[in-house]
Amino acid sequence: MPQFLKTSFGLIPNIVLFSIVGFFVSKRIFRYVEQSYAEVKKKPLFLNFILIPSKLNREQIRVLDTQFQFYKRLNSKERDNFRHRVAKFISDKNFYGREDLEVTEEMRTLISATAVMLTFGFKDYSLPIIKTILIYPSSFYSKANEQLHKGEVNPMLGVIAFSWEDFKHGYDIENDNLNLGIHEFGHALHLNSYKKSDVSALIFRDAFKDLKRFLKSNDSKREELIKTKYFREYAYTNEFEFVAVLIECFFETPEEFKSTFPNIYDKVKEMLNFNFADY
Repeated sequence: MPQFLKTSFGLIPNIVLFSIVGFFVSKRIFRYVEQSYAEVKKKPLFLNFILIPSKLNREQIRVLDTQFQFYKRLNSKERDNFRHRVAKFISDKNFYGREDLEVTEEMRTLISATAVMLTFGFKDYSLPIIKTILIYPSSFYSKANEQLHKGEVNPMLGVIAFSWEDFKHGYDIENDNLNLGIHEFGHALHLNSYKKSDVSALIFRDAFKDLKRFLKSNDSKREELIKTKYFREYAYTNEFEFVAVLIECFFETPEEFKSTFPNIYDKVKEMLNFNFADY
């Protein structure tokens, strides 16, 4: 005969109760081990555990094959993971066109691929602070500061917005350190690191703290940043713009970034846990 325990939920078999308790205890232990590993190794314990791969349709795969250079630089296994992540990202977010703009597969795929590229070294790549993606034909009026914007992130509403014209232009020239999609998703990554407590958010946040300490204790390096003009002036508006511009430069001109500011490049690489496509 099974033994029962009386709880506020009624009579529960001991084995069921112990299983439930064991599950939550195991979960807490794993989280502790995972975070301890990340603090020491500066990377997640593991990145991908795909039980059932999510699939892209033919048009979405065609867009990646023909329009997304980063995807083409990945090896076969990494491409499989990338497609799975893009498919999951698309299914997880709500896409809406504004001003009568029809949302196409190209839009969904390129926007999602940009987010997945930035988070490819993350265990949790879904950017949970973003629920809705708004796409405008061109620059749009923002109520936040009553100005025209090309892109915008509103973490309170869970929204990221893009001018499609400017998003596409960001990929027309791939080495000018100006990419709207990377810039705005860079903001989303930064905000996510403060609002979430998963292991990838922790790594991003801690590495950026290290970078800030390095710059604060090194006056000559800060002066050099400004004098070289490698980072555009907008980067020095505040720490959020600084991070977004760093990430733009990391993806657009990695070799120049690495040779000019190797210490800063390495910290951005650590923030993103990025070890793909020769970065």
